[in-house]
Amino acid sequence: MEREAPGGAAELLAAAQAQLAARRLSAAEELYSRFIARCAGPAAGPAPAGAGRDLATALNNRGQIKYFRVEFAAAMEDYTAAIECQPGFEVPYYNRGLVLYRLGCFDEAMKDFRKVLELNPQFEDAALSLKQAILDKEEKQKRGY
Repeated sequence: MEREAPGGAAELLAAAQAQLAARRLSAAEELYSRFIARCAGPAAGPAPAGAGRDLATALNNRGQIKYFRVEFAAAMEDYTAAIECQPGFEVPYYNRGLVLYRLGCFDEAMKDFRKVLELNPQFEDAALSLKQAILDKEEKQKRGY
């Protein structure tokens, strides 16, 4: 198995995750963007095993950074790209569902939360979020909105 050259994709992803953990969001976003460009670009070549999951994780995490900055449309773009990259990865569905919920798009949020639970029935936060979205939708309807 070949080792990546310094500054390779694996190192970029690890560095981005370290920056995110340290709450250095701008640095993390820049590193995730570089990782995503490297993985998704035309020069990326054949993807190594696990690369799809790594790309989906990077897209999801960059979406989280945008969510923290209340850049909901941009966050949803990254979550959706993560889902397209790795449809069996439940976390971006959950995160996109949270954005949709915050925007009052309860039906779409519930759809994402249900997908999370289809993929991972033990995802407790998704179950709670689904219940809350149902309650809030009912309340919205009672008020005539």
